[in-house]
Amino acid sequence: MAPPSESSPELVARRAASFGAEAAAYAAERPDYPETAIRWALEPVRMRTPLRVLDLAAGTGKLTQGLVRAGAEVVAVEPDEAMLAELRRLLPGVPALAGTAESIPLGDGAVDAILVGQAMHWFDLDRAMPEISRVLAPGGVLAGLWNTDDDRVPWVDGLKEVARSSVSYTRWEGHARLRPTPHFPELEEKSFPHAQRRTAESLVATLATHSHVLVLPDDEREKLMGRVLAYLRANPATTDGEFDMPLVTVTVRAVAQNRL
Repeated sequence: MAPPSESSPELVARRAASFGAEAAAYAAERPDYPETAIRWALEPVRMRTPLRVLDLAAGTGKLTQGLVRAGAEVVAVEPDEAMLAELRRLLPGVPALAGTAESIPLGDGAVDAILVGQAMHWFDLDRAMPEISRVLAPGGVLAGLWNTDDDRVPWVDGLKEVARSSVSYTRWEGHARLRPTPHFPELEEKSFPHAQRRTAESLVATLATHSHVLVLPDDEREKLMGRVLAYLRANPATTDGEFDMPLVTVTVRAVAQNRL
């Protein structure tokens, strides 16, 4: 049988479901989200008290933590049992429910904002958007955030080639899947500079949590990570001790049209 293509539904489904097996590594190695991006995402509803926010497809709670720091009243929803368990372990004070973007376990108008970190490109948007609209209070905000590697930096661009990864600022098109809908007629987009303090070894560990790596056979994954580590150890910017991994957080937001 021929292997699935990069865009085949089979491979997309495997990649979307690949994170749970590495939930602890995901929690330890993935970057957080900049406060500036979170504030901008919540700006249309920032005066609501209490500010009720759903972190949808919350993973291990990377974005949840930023929402808690922003003073929001947060509930997290995540479909993967292992990711959800890690979130509950790390953030025991945050209500965390099993559910999907297409079937959210909350009532109508339950939250003022829905934020999605690094996950909206996995949604079935035809089914998810009406469900998201149902859960949002009138005039609520939906925002997607994506941490992307800043490949405008030459050594980062080289790293992306070695790692065979498309998760970079100038090449990433996950946010481009979003289109205006009757529920969300206007989209706004803004990018925010970000960084994560890494070593060569910890950056390899981060890349090992990316879905295109997780679905590789063990021997291919080991060879790929070996090539990445060799590249980082040979590069003057990354060869010795800690360095900043340059990131750009792409953020797209939309205000829900009030239901009549």
